[in-house]
Amino acid sequence: MLDSKLINSYKSYLTKNRNASDNTVSAYVRDIKKFDIYLNTTDKQSFSEVTETDIRFYAFFLANSGSSPATASRSIASLKTFFCYMKDSGKITLNPTENISTITPPKKAPRILSGAEIVNLLEQPTLTGPKGYRDKAMLETMYATGIRVSELISLDISDINLETGLITCRNGKNRIIPIHESASRAIKNYLNLSRPLLALSDENALFVNRKGSRMTRQGFWKLVKSYTESGEDITPQMLRNSFAAHLIENGADLRSLQEMLGHADISSTQVYAKAVKNQLKDVYQKAHPRA
Repeated sequence: MLDSKLINSYKSYLTKNRNASDNTVSAYVRDIKKFDIYLNTTDKQSFSEVTETDIRFYAFFLANSGSSPATASRSIASLKTFFCYMKDSGKITLNPTENISTITPPKKAPRILSGAEIVNLLEQPTLTGPKGYRDKAMLETMYATGIRVSELISLDISDINLETGLITCRNGKNRIIPIHESASRAIKNYLNLSRPLLALSDENALFVNRKGSRMTRQGFWKLVKSYTESGEDITPQMLRNSFAAHLIENGADLRSLQEMLGHADISSTQVYAKAVKNQLKDVYQKAHPRA
């Protein structure tokens, strides 16, 4: 039932209308393809024939096929978005998911690094060679801006303006994020002392690997892991979490933070405010003599 034209049109809808990130688009499309495979085992010939009952049977199928509650919930959420798109674009007249509610599984509180942990991580790269300067610049940029890994590795040299202290993040809807002096200095050192020794002559990417081409997601994950001391691993997401939480702790308003993080829904940003509040409660309970 699915064809490349429909998929491309749906991807465009997610990006332009829902302001979805590349990772979200990939996940939604993957969920729709799985639903398409399921429909091939039924008597349905097209998406226009799908009914509310079919959606409920699919939810039951997911629950009994080993899918986790989080996966099942996301799959149904993907279908709701897909059929909303189908109706809005005139491909169907009735949305079979309109009366379907999804149960949002409880989310784990985001892991937030302390100021000391952040400082320790940022000081790990040894500035004695091209790799050290690059790693320092990448870690500083990640924590200074809170951008996603996919956005970090997608940065081109032209996206950085060190004179104004701003970067342009191009992920669906472009957004401009300030970078502090420490990050700007690390990027400047990398551009002057390191990148000329690493990058291929025609490479536009800001951050490159040892082969001279654009850094990959896997490459950055390995980079972060290599600087993690024994014990709990630090992930790139923790840097994003910490960026958000530390700004809230220092008085940043949620709307501004939402814009910097690129969240389509402010509820995603509010998660960090709740995490900070819970963290303060824990500190109070542990430290106050009469708590």
